[in-house]
Amino acid sequence: MSVFSVFTAAADRSVCRDLSEALPVLGRDVTVPLVTGGEVAYAALDYAASAPALQRVWDDVAAYAPYYGSVHRGAGYLSQLSTDLFENARRTVAAFLGCRTDDQVIFTRSTTDSLNLLARALPAGCQVFVFETEHHASLLPWQDAEVTYLDAPRTPQQAVTTLERALADRTPHGPALVCVTGASNVTGELWPVRELAAAAHAHGARVVLDAAQLAPHHPVDVRDLDVDWVAFSGHKLYAPFGSGVLAGRADWLRAAEPYLAGGGASRKVTRRQDGGVDVEWHESAARHEAGSPNVIGAYSIASACKALTEAGWDTLVAREQHLIRRVRVGLAEVPEVKILSLFGDDAPRVGVISFVVEGWNSSHFAAALSAEYGIGVRDGLFCAHPLVRTLLGSDPQTQGECGAPEAAPGEKSLNAIRVSFGAGTPDEHVDRFVTAVRELVTEGAKWTYRTEDGRCVPAV
Repeated sequence: MSVFSVFTAAADRSVCRDLSEALPVLGRDVTVPLVTGGEVAYAALDYAASAPALQRVWDDVAAYAPYYGSVHRGAGYLSQLSTDLFENARRTVAAFLGCRTDDQVIFTRSTTDSLNLLARALPAGCQVFVFETEHHASLLPWQDAEVTYLDAPRTPQQAVTTLERALADRTPHGPALVCVTGASNVTGELWPVRELAAAAHAHGARVVLDAAQLAPHHPVDVRDLDVDWVAFSGHKLYAPFGSGVLAGRADWLRAAEPYLAGGGASRKVTRRQDGGVDVEWHESAARHEAGSPNVIGAYSIASACKALTEAGWDTLVAREQHLIRRVRVGLAEVPEVKILSLFGDDAPRVGVISFVVEGWNSSHFAAALSAEYGIGVRDGLFCAHPLVRTLLGSDPQTQGECGAPEAAPGEKSLNAIRVSFGAGTPDEHVDRFVTAVRELVTEGAKWTYRTEDGRCVPAV
C-alpha cells in the first residue's frame, strides 16, 4: 500500500470513534494552573516532540518491572525471562516494520542515535544525499562522508526529479546512501518514499528512512516501501524510557566496527603475546548493542507496536484525519494565521501542523496558549532550521535557535508554532486550541509576558 493511498479518499466518519478512550494515553486527567486563575485539563498538543505514553504500554511495563533482570548474561530465572522478553521485543518490532528475513533490528537510544550508528557503518567512499528539509537528526550525522545537500522541493515529483538528477551526476559510482524523512516534523506532509527509493535503487544507491514522525501515524513496511533501513524513536511512538530502533540490511552493519566497544558486542576476547588483545565481534545486532541494554525501553516499544497494530491502522488514520480537518478548517477561519507547507494544502499529511500568526512573536503566542488556556504546543525552528527558514522566506544563512529567539513579545521572530496530535487526543483538545487561537488573535493576550533565558514567560 502506498504511503499516499490511505489519504486519497475522505475518511469514513463512521470509523472516527474517539480513540482517546479506545487507546488512552497517560496524563489525560492531569490539570494545570492558569495564570488568569483556576485550573484546566492539560491539552497535550506537542506529540511531534514526545508523545504521551499509551496507558497499555505503562501497564505492560509495570507488570514486568518486578521480574526485571540483566539480559544475555544470567543463568537465573529472571535473567532468562528478561532475555526472552528482550529478544521477543526485537521480533515484534521486525514484524511491525515488515522486515525482511535477513534484516537486523538494533535497539538504540533514539532516531538520532540510530542514524549516527548507520553513519559510522558507511563503507569507505560512500556518498550521502539528503534534502535540506530533514530534521537535524537525519541532516547532520554524515559529517565524515561526502554529503550532497539537496534544495527543498515544492512538489513530491520535484523531490524525485531532484534526487534522480543528483544521483545521475555523481562520480565515482561507488556506494551511496539517500536519507529521507517519511513525514515532515514541521509540516506533517508525507514524502514519496517508495518513489524516492525506486530512484535511489535505479542509480545504485541505498535508502534509510527517518520514520520518527511516520511510524506513530501510519504503517511502515520496509518491504513495501523498498527501503534499506528505517529508524524511529520510542518516545514518539507512545513509548517512554529513551529507546529507539535501527532496522534493515545487515551487510554494512556487520562489516563496520562496533558503534560502541564493550561487553555484549564482543564474542571472544584473548590476550596476545605482545600484551595486547584480539577481539572477535558479534555479527548479529549485538555487535552494535554493547553494554547492558535498555530492556524496559525495548519492551515498551514492542508494547506500543502491538497496541497500534491491534487498534487497526485504518481506524487510527481515519481518526487522525478527522482531527487534522478540524484544526485546519478552524485555522483557515483566522486570516492572520498562515499554515506552513511545502507541497500545498492538498498534500497528504499526519497530525503535525506549523504556522505563524501575523503581528505575533511565535514564542509569545505559544506562551499565551500555555499560560492562559492550558494548551501545550511547540515554538521555534523544530531542529529543522533550513526547512523552517525556507518556509518563512528568510535568508538560509540567518542565525536561529531550536528554542525561542531573543525577540521580545510583539517583535517579529524567525520562529513558528507547531501543534501536533495523534492517538489519545480528544476532540475537545483540538477544539479548545482553535478557539484559543481565534481569541488571542481577536482579543489579544490577557496577561503580560517577558523574555527570560530565551523563553517568553508570564510576567509575575
